[in-house]
Amino acid sequence: MKLSNLNTHIGSISIDNEVVAQYAGSVAYECFGIVGMAGVNMTEGFANLLKRENMTKGIDVKLNKDNRLVIDFHVIVSYGVNIQAVCENLIQSVKYKVEEFTGTKIEKINIYVEGVRLID
Repeated sequence: MKLSNLNTHIGSISIDNEVVAQYAGSVAYECFGIVGMAGVNMTEGFANLLKRENMTKGIDVKLNKDNRLVIDFHVIVSYGVNIQAVCENLIQSVKYKVEEFTGTKIEKINIYVEGVRLID
């Protein structure tokens, strides 16, 4: 599914949701306290840490009827960090960088903390 079409004097530009998810995931990995994205197994009820090449499985990007983005992150955070501070930092970073990258406004960013990991 295409994210949005931007019409210019020389043609139109379409951005796919997968591209936005990859970019948002790379921004998330830069945030302090984020270990990675989580893949949630609904049948067994547990989350596993996704490798970087599969990180988009832990990110859901939707375009609402007002042409604004809604992004859901399923993350695993580092043990011992302030989860609220990590999530606020993630929201601010992703909102700024994704809006700058795509030119599309973000309506909402939902963060689901699926686990905590001790990092060596």
